[in-house]
Amino acid sequence: MKKLLTAILLTTSIFGFAQNQSLISNVPNRNTTSLNGVWNYIVDPYETGYYSFHHDEYDKQAKPSNAAYFNNYHAVNKQELVEYDFDKSPKINIPGDWTSQVPELKYYEGNVWFKKSFDYNLKAGKRLFVYLGAINYKADVYLNGKKLGTHIGGFTPFNYEVTSIAKAKDNYLVIKVDNTRHKEDVPTINTDWWNYGGITRDVTLIEEEASFVEDYNIQLKKNNATLISGFVKINNPNVSQNAVTITIPELKINYKGKVGADGILNFEIPAKKISYWSPENPKLYDVTLEYNGQKLKDNIGFRTIETKEDQILLNGKPIFLRGISIHEENAKGGRANSEEDALRLLNWAKELGCNYVRLAHYPHNENIIRTADKMGLMVWEEIPVYWTVEFTRQATYQNAEDQLTAAVTRDKNRACIIIWSMANETPISDPRYAFIKKLVDHTKSLDNTRLISAALLTQSDSAGFGTINDAIGDYLDIISFNQYLGWYGGKLEDAEKIFWKTKYNKPVIVSEFGGDAKQGLHGEKNERWTEEYQEYLYIQNLKMIEKIPHLSGLSPWILVDFRSPRRLLPGIQDEYNRKGLISNDGNKKKAFYIMQNWYSKKEKEQNQN
Repeated sequence: MKKLLTAILLTTSIFGFAQNQSLISNVPNRNTTSLNGVWNYIVDPYETGYYSFHHDEYDKQAKPSNAAYFNNYHAVNKQELVEYDFDKSPKINIPGDWTSQVPELKYYEGNVWFKKSFDYNLKAGKRLFVYLGAINYKADVYLNGKKLGTHIGGFTPFNYEVTSIAKAKDNYLVIKVDNTRHKEDVPTINTDWWNYGGITRDVTLIEEEASFVEDYNIQLKKNNATLISGFVKINNPNVSQNAVTITIPELKINYKGKVGADGILNFEIPAKKISYWSPENPKLYDVTLEYNGQKLKDNIGFRTIETKEDQILLNGKPIFLRGISIHEENAKGGRANSEEDALRLLNWAKELGCNYVRLAHYPHNENIIRTADKMGLMVWEEIPVYWTVEFTRQATYQNAEDQLTAAVTRDKNRACIIIWSMANETPISDPRYAFIKKLVDHTKSLDNTRLISAALLTQSDSAGFGTINDAIGDYLDIISFNQYLGWYGGKLEDAEKIFWKTKYNKPVIVSEFGGDAKQGLHGEKNERWTEEYQEYLYIQNLKMIEKIPHLSGLSPWILVDFRSPRRLLPGIQDEYNRKGLISNDGNKKKAFYIMQNWYSKKEKEQNQN
């Protein structure tokens, strides 16, 4: 054991502080300690705590200066010059964003340092990791003055091993967060949502054995509804302890297999009398993985999702996706990260009549995914390849792929996820085509059991037909597109005269449509911004949508009004995108009931078929 632990620590010291380590999955069911709560912060627009006055990076010095904020240094006498002090600095709640918590930072884009002190008694032979649910956008992470790594991407989790650094007393975790937008980032500099800065999701310590189950996939095999297949991945496999047991008591499964030299167990387990997960029956089974005396529990649903020509089949039966798009925002105008936030949003979706939600335009927090699993709401999960990212830049592609990998790793065992989405409203070009095709191929290499789509743009042909002819559709399972008749062009009175065509005999989803209304503002149906205009827009758009060939679902834009610095009309928008069917303070608009009635009719039609 002593030699084994020494090897672990050496590996950590070589690799663990320079790059992200493999992502640990199913964190909620592990031995964890939360570091959520009150943290201290320092706003640092000039990065004074990171660079010397000659602009040298402190964390690249052999012995970093005490002026480096990540050292959390305190003067040892009254003569010493120290120009910062976390303990005397303001406090903020984590998880949370500075945009909604600190009025002075509402529009701030730049660097903020965060510090949390904690004690941790790690027993001999155990290992410790720090897991960060999401930080927007760039995070430099330090523990006790030692750099763990840098992470880029605002909506995906990452973790580092800290076994050799953590102490029993007086640990200090320091994180420099930079939410500055850049053209080469994913998402790019131009978005239609608020650029919330900060540590926006949970910060967690994970304690594990020297050798442990790091990741696994347990789902039905593609094209086989009676065979559970997947893999178990062991971190630092122990050659003398290579047996893994998978138990699912309700299915009378007690499978035992051996891990290979690569730390991987691939398996296939026949299963009979499965109660398949669906919106009507969101059945989750108790699953336990046992390895080297450890038990890791999960709740997993089993279902099939596939397409056949222009139909989406859930458990072999055609289904129409009655959806709505959702942004990750809470009632106070900050990031939605709690279970209460998830229930609030998904209960509204249920009330609307939804069996499906599109979580746009980035991977949402794990709470909403797991809540959807329990509630029986199917989910479209998306990465923020949004509008005009730098399609020719390899580093930009790698950023997108990394975010996609993290999302799939975290959520692949959730039955509710039925669609991985590659992009939203990206302009057609050859580099963009190659970029998205690579993402599609990568996704299929990670998970071939779910459907792949992207929210595309449409065109009109010379005869006036709306056309769906994006070549990337050849690689998608579902053809999805956004259109805004009556808001960004076209006349609502012409809705019933508009026809659509597509060269693809595949399911079609209208991934967005809608228009703005200020809740409580009333007028004639031809008066923009009123509830009556939005109501009429929905009535007319639905008349057009019903005639779209191969229609298999829709997700109007959007469930709730959300904050956006692009939306500045005083007295109407006031920095909110007002396309929600519900206002940001929770009041339903008239269009909500139009959509609710339409979905009720659709549900009755499906039940009759």
